[in-house]
Amino acid sequence: MRPTSGRADRPADDEIWRRITRELADDLAADALSRDRAGKAPFDELARLQEAGLPALLTPPGPGGRGADWRAACAVIREISAADSSVGELLAHHYALSWSARFFGASAGPQTVEDRAARERWLLAGGVDQPVGAGGPGLTLTPVDGGHVLDGRRAFASGVAVADRLVVGARCTETGDLLVALVDPAHPAVFTDAGTDRVGQRLAGAGTVTFDRVPVSPHDLLGSLPRDEHAASPFATLAPLALRLVLVHVGLGIAEGALAEARDVSRAAQAAAPHADPAPDGVDYPVTGGDDPYLLLAYGELATEAHAAAAVVERATDALARGLPAEHALGVDERADIAVLIAAAEAVTSRSAVRITTRILELVAGAEAADTAPTGPGFDRFWRNARALTAPTSSAGRLRAIGDHYLNGTHARLTLLA
Repeated sequence: MRPTSGRADRPADDEIWRRITRELADDLAADALSRDRAGKAPFDELARLQEAGLPALLTPPGPGGRGADWRAACAVIREISAADSSVGELLAHHYALSWSARFFGASAGPQTVEDRAARERWLLAGGVDQPVGAGGPGLTLTPVDGGHVLDGRRAFASGVAVADRLVVGARCTETGDLLVALVDPAHPAVFTDAGTDRVGQRLAGAGTVTFDRVPVSPHDLLGSLPRDEHAASPFATLAPLALRLVLVHVGLGIAEGALAEARDVSRAAQAAAPHADPAPDGVDYPVTGGDDPYLLLAYGELATEAHAAAAVVERATDALARGLPAEHALGVDERADIAVLIAAAEAVTSRSAVRITTRILELVAGAEAADTAPTGPGFDRFWRNARALTAPTSSAGRLRAIGDHYLNGTHARLTLLA
């Protein structure tokens, strides 16, 4: 039975969250392959998340001490992603967006939004960042009597097919500032076209959303970012870094999940290996794949690569977790250090995830012959998911930024570019 721990006012308890996450991950892993092949909108997956209470985990601590911190949230994303990375991506985007009012809003405003999101068990989707190379004006908010109207069309990587609320960034047509709005996707002027033909991350609920003069009241504006990047708060520009970091945890989870499942297959093959003729001493010595020095070397290399990626990711996670409590007192130098560590985590993990999932396909080639059956191992899904997740990110671009910072001391721009 899945745990029913969705109360928003429960005290934070790391051990309880670990147990809940472990049980949900086991539940998701049991039918991950069949759900991936079905490719349906993730309503069932969302119900499992809500039943476990995980969408409310990152609610910032308040009276009564509810909520967990970013380290705990990232650990949850990583373990869920090892079982089903599409569900991990749903949760990752939700956690990053759940802090939008805190990143962009006034100091007194965020708690109301966060309380309601936890109480009503919302799943948030959307995007505040401004995509690089997006054609046209993107999303716009036009001032009208009583608020604004939202117009435009944009593709989103996760969650829009099943979200309870959308958090979107749009340019104000009057001031040019970026405004962050909370939108109900059930509004009749919101049209969602779910993406169904994805190579990987098929259950992440991706899609394209069109907004046709959707009314946005003042209390649905979560905050803003000035058009002049020099006037932007370093804390506000942690928002895209937080999103990038949680997606890194999804990628690391994919690599670790693929490696763990491949190990199980290799162990099963080892246990089923035929025995040689009895030796002169009367003892049967099994002839097993586990004695293959090349197989041992391959697993040693892949496990070491996963450990190395995890170490880099954990360092970046610690840096962000230390920077967030500073809020608007965060300095430009501190923000730059966090950005460099997250860029390093992206570069290392994206390469490792693709390499590990590609090599796994070779190591379990014999088991993949059974993949035509509904219960086959389906290791191709790990590779597809890793490719789909990492393709939008340029490792070369991240490495150039790291090199520029290391060699020249250059700081990354304080923008919301993805």
